[in-house]
Amino acid sequence: MLDVRILGEVAYEEAQTLMKDLQQQRIEGTIPDTLLILSHPEVVTVGPRARNDGIQPPADYPTVAVDRGGGLTWHGPGQVVGYPVVKWGDRKGEASVADVIHIIEGWLIETLATFGVVGVRDERMQGVWVNGRKVCSIGLSFLRWVSRHGFSVNLNTPVGRVEGVAGCGLAADTTTSLCALGHDIHPEDFVQALLPVVHRTLGPTSENR
Repeated sequence: MLDVRILGEVAYEEAQTLMKDLQQQRIEGTIPDTLLILSHPEVVTVGPRARNDGIQPPADYPTVAVDRGGGLTWHGPGQVVGYPVVKWGDRKGEASVADVIHIIEGWLIETLATFGVVGVRDERMQGVWVNGRKVCSIGLSFLRWVSRHGFSVNLNTPVGRVEGVAGCGLAADTTTSLCALGHDIHPEDFVQALLPVVHRTLGPTSENR
C-alpha cells in the first residue's frame, strides 16, 4: 500500500522536517511507503555539489541548503513536487540508486505521454527533458535504502524564474517549464495522471488531502 498525501503549498523547511520524520518512521516499519505531493513558495535548494563548487543562484532568489544529490534546483509556483518516502530494493529492478532514478524518470515520462508530450532521458543529467530542455528534476538521498527528497515538474512557472537558475551544473535557461514550450497542463490534472503510473510500481494507493 502506498499512502499518498496531497498537501498543497508547504514551506520548504516544513516539508524537510516532515520528510525526515516520515523517513525514520518508514525505516522503523510503522508507516507504509508514502508519497508527498505538494508545491513550495519560491526557493532554490542548494545541494552539496553546488556548495562545494561555490555555485549560488542570483541574489534575488531565496535559498536553503539540502542534503540530496545534485546542485541547484528551483522550486516555486506552477510546479508539482513529489517526495517518495519509499523503502526500495524489495521489487525487481531496484538494485541501485541509478535504478530508482530510472524508475522515477519513467513515471514522469509516462505521465507526460498521457498529455501528448514526449519526454525523454538525457545523458547530460538525470531528470526528464522535452525538446532539449529540462522540465523535470530528480534528486534523492537515502538512509537504510529508504528515500527522501524526490522530483519536481515545471508546469506553469513564473516567466524567467526557473530559467534564471543554472540548475544542477547546467547552463542557465536549459531548464524551463512545459508552459514555455507550449504545453498547458494543470497541476491537479498532472497529479491525477501520475498516481496510476506510480501505483503500478509501488502498489495500491490511498489518497489523503
